[in-house]
Amino acid sequence: MAQELPPEADVVVIGAGLAGLVAARDLIAAGRSVVVLEARDRVGGRLLNADLGDGKVVEVGGQWVGPTQDRALALADELGVATFPTHAQGDNLVEIDGGLRRYRGAIPKINPAVLVDIGQAQFRLDRMARSVPAEAPWRAPRAEAWDGQTMWTWIRRNTATRAARALLQLAVEAVWAAHPADVSLLHVLFYTRAAGSFDDLVGTEGGAQQDRFVGGSQELALRLAARLGDAVTLDAPVRRIEQRDDSVTVSSDRGAVSARAAIVAIPPTLCARIAYDPPMPALRDQLTQRMAQGSVIKCMAVYDAPFWRDEGLSGQATSAEGPVKVIFDNSPPDGSPGVLLGFLEGRQARELAQWTPEARRRAVVGCFERLFGPFAASPDAYLERVWAQEEYTRGCYGCLMPPGGWVSLGPALREPVGRLHWAGAETATTWNGYMDGAVRSGETAARAALAQLAE
Repeated sequence: MAQELPPEADVVVIGAGLAGLVAARDLIAAGRSVVVLEARDRVGGRLLNADLGDGKVVEVGGQWVGPTQDRALALADELGVATFPTHAQGDNLVEIDGGLRRYRGAIPKINPAVLVDIGQAQFRLDRMARSVPAEAPWRAPRAEAWDGQTMWTWIRRNTATRAARALLQLAVEAVWAAHPADVSLLHVLFYTRAAGSFDDLVGTEGGAQQDRFVGGSQELALRLAARLGDAVTLDAPVRRIEQRDDSVTVSSDRGAVSARAAIVAIPPTLCARIAYDPPMPALRDQLTQRMAQGSVIKCMAVYDAPFWRDEGLSGQATSAEGPVKVIFDNSPPDGSPGVLLGFLEGRQARELAQWTPEARRRAVVGCFERLFGPFAASPDAYLERVWAQEEYTRGCYGCLMPPGGWVSLGPALREPVGRLHWAGAETATTWNGYMDGAVRSGETAARAALAQLAE
């Protein structure tokens, strides 16, 4: 990868996550010169593999792909990266109201009144989401009313049972890594529309968690970057972007590049950390001040073998008690070693991020032991990633809108500013916040930049 920056290029791309790399791929394919500037010492952004030894990896960042995520799957096919199903054979576990229950399929064996309560809530959410234009959520018929309340307000007003509220809270935390009180109802509806349905967001088989990538999801970024070669420069955090009528100059720790257009392919909250000359329009700056990243700590316990499978368990569990509330079998394709994956999300993640790593490990492994039995108490290894501590991420899974955000600031999310175009999973109108959305956003930004260059 490039050691010295060229002084000029047709387009500068800021960020070497999937969005930025895909944008660069398309621009180069169109015959344009491109420089990609990445702040980290690696590519992939919120995609990151961890080595398990013997050539095997797990993902400590984003990892799943669903059957309707066409652009991410097409990219994997183009790059020769295969997929394999998330392990789902056996009984799932649910811990609620002080009890632990086993069940098969998508519906847990809990009080039927609770299931009906959750079902009617999801039905209403899906029905409302269908009226939200994914390209302009602020134009929804009831946009102001929906954006004027939190998801937690809506849950409390539209469910009759405490258990249904607890499980819906858990679902929101699992998708947005935030408490329902932190998220605008309109944002939840937009996200649901962008995915297809609420079930698509939370489901495994047929949903967003159906499959994983052989070799880890970061393999997509690594192979893309390898194809781009010297177009990608690492350890080059961008500090300043200056625009003039016919050019844009991007200044990084590795030097400056002048271009005719730039694509900023980083989360909105990180865009605010770059200095702009002239300054960003007020609406855009206000937007980046409000679109906070979710809070998540991704934790994995590694065992010699997936012992839970021998006990007829899938490794998937949900717990209203916590601190780990969502758990998956995250073992490699051949099932060795065995890996239990747990998420600390939202307020739980912010609280436990203040603990020592040793204390977090005890809490997480203790939760695994409570759910899966004494064999879970002694993992061979333990991995975690506190994404809010990452300097060039500051949280995961993605950014979210607080109440009032979409109606007052939404139009600034995708609108170009002069020669600057925005990309990243948060700007996508289909599968917003996911790898598929990142790929789509890179393709969209590349088309916009090419059109500007053709003027």
